[in-house]
Amino acid sequence: MEYSTLIKRLEALHPLALGQMPTPLAPLPRLSQALGGPELWIKRDDLTGLGLGGNKVRKLTFLLAEALRQQADIIMTTGAQQSNHARQTAAAAAMLGLPCVLVLRGNPPLEPEGNYLLDVLLNAEVRWAGERSALKTLYSEAETLRQEGHNPYVITYGGSSALGACGFVAAIAELSAQTRALGFEFDAIVFASSSGGTQAGMAVGARALELPTRVVGISIAEPAPAFTQDLEKLSNETIALLNLDFSLKSEDFDVRDAYLGQGYGIVTDVEREAIRLAARTEGLFVDPVYTGRALGGLLDLVKRGEFTSTQRVLFWHTGGAPALFAYAKDLMG
Repeated sequence: MEYSTLIKRLEALHPLALGQMPTPLAPLPRLSQALGGPELWIKRDDLTGLGLGGNKVRKLTFLLAEALRQQADIIMTTGAQQSNHARQTAAAAAMLGLPCVLVLRGNPPLEPEGNYLLDVLLNAEVRWAGERSALKTLYSEAETLRQEGHNPYVITYGGSSALGACGFVAAIAELSAQTRALGFEFDAIVFASSSGGTQAGMAVGARALELPTRVVGISIAEPAPAFTQDLEKLSNETIALLNLDFSLKSEDFDVRDAYLGQGYGIVTDVEREAIRLAARTEGLFVDPVYTGRALGGLLDLVKRGEFTSTQRVLFWHTGGAPALFAYAKDLMG
């Protein structure tokens, strides 16, 4: 598909201008030298601007455009206590002048810190799921608000619906424009993959533009067999939404699940090493939950010879640095 045709189909969804895009694309020479492996670059979605940035802003440009079309009077979503998505949703709602209700997993901490502190500063109303399913609680709370006469717009985990995934179809188009200007393509993109919208959108964008680039997701929480099935479903829903003429199967997705460690949000040496190396070689901060695990996975793949020294590999920084301040004890160990 022609680049201009894909852009027109995305623009037909009338995304909002919420962040600072295109985000920077830059080499990582000292990290590349430290690893002695491929030529590493970074895509700085931690610099999307809104609410201290992050990749979810891309999804929200499409999702909140629909919320405005539906005349929503409350924006709702869910996530973990240190959810980057919840923080960015709260920031976008504040920017649009809409109330925001966040349903967060578990129970409130003794003191707000990290992303949760920012949620409070953004004036989001936080409701805690406790022992209940956060997603089920979200829909239950939304129904209560409807009965009270409100019109809430509900966003699922990570904004990972077909409409949200369009944000990363657009992101791949953005990257393609940048690489054309530079005169080369990346051999692979490596990034944190969790709720699925980022990887599904990237895969759809790469296939639509017929890019030769491998899209490699480092799974943050789910084993690959189940996750690739979810990605197949979400990507094909995105394809249908954009009226594209191809389909994707579960085997089309490259998901690496060797770095799940002890589970979601539990810091191991993989994350500690990556966080310290990025900071000490490039002055770059990655977070303990997502980008630290993804970068740790990339470092291991380089050490294992997955990429040759002549290849160019892009690390897509999806944001999340505010969570660092909630993990001080884990990182200093």
